[in-house]
Amino acid sequence: MSEQILTPERGGIDRALALLERGQLVALPTETVYGLGADAENAEAVAAIFALKSRPTFNPLIAHCHSADLAFAQGKTTPGARLLAERFWPGPLTLVLDISTECRVCSLARAGLDTTALRVPAHPVMSEVLRQFGRPIVAPSANPSGQLSPTRAQHVATDFGDKIEFILDGGPCEAGVESTIVDARGETPVLLRQGPISTADIEAVWPGIQSDLSSPDSPRAPGQLLRHYAPNARLRLNATKAEPGELLLGFGEVDGDRNLSERGDLVEAAAGLFDLLRALDGQTNRIAVAPIPSAGIGAAINDRLTRAAETK
Repeated sequence: MSEQILTPERGGIDRALALLERGQLVALPTETVYGLGADAENAEAVAAIFALKSRPTFNPLIAHCHSADLAFAQGKTTPGARLLAERFWPGPLTLVLDISTECRVCSLARAGLDTTALRVPAHPVMSEVLRQFGRPIVAPSANPSGQLSPTRAQHVATDFGDKIEFILDGGPCEAGVESTIVDARGETPVLLRQGPISTADIEAVWPGIQSDLSSPDSPRAPGQLLRHYAPNARLRLNATKAEPGELLLGFGEVDGDRNLSERGDLVEAAAGLFDLLRALDGQTNRIAVAPIPSAGIGAAINDRLTRAAETK
């Protein structure tokens, strides 16, 4: 079987499992973005992820598990973590916990830290891969480090070409931005990365949330680097019209060359964010982006845009 991209219906899950068992890398769909998957216990396979992405090895990876029980076998469970898991797993929430004595996530995947980032994804294809594999799979976004995250199988193929052997096609990603990350080790939650689950969502389940969103020199979680999720084009934010030489990414009533959501739907905007930025990035070196409200998932959209707009 030589195809680079296969759907589950064409034997894609079996092929993904065979490659993972051999310590190879596989691009996998999740409800957030496509991930570059490897056996979390296999340090050589994890090292191959860092090499292929050109990702700094001090930037830890998320370990994906098929169940909360498997996830909590890797990290020391806290009452707050249990509350969040019961409400949001499976789903786009990652919890950072101290490692347990039985933790199977290798040190390299944890960036040498005594903590591990854990998630139980909701995408049915990824869930089935995890169930059959039976062990944690690390799966950072399947793109070169710092660049736009992939929300379709073809994005992965475009970014990596023949450098990646196999992509399991699970269709376009529903959420379109990476998971919310919460440090769940203490008495109150600490938000480490904005995502589809909002601060208000967390607060409603576990009150007292604090924020620690940037740590460029020693990140505790993925997505804390100052410049991240970036296209090649330079971004100008909160624009109501394009300047000469720019293409405008609109939202709501601010129309442009492309529009994240003509009806002002933030969920639709998040799902299409990276896809539309990729489309404009291939046409210009300057992109203006319309103002995005920060309510709900809008906070995650603005977080990604702010990091993407940082100068190199």
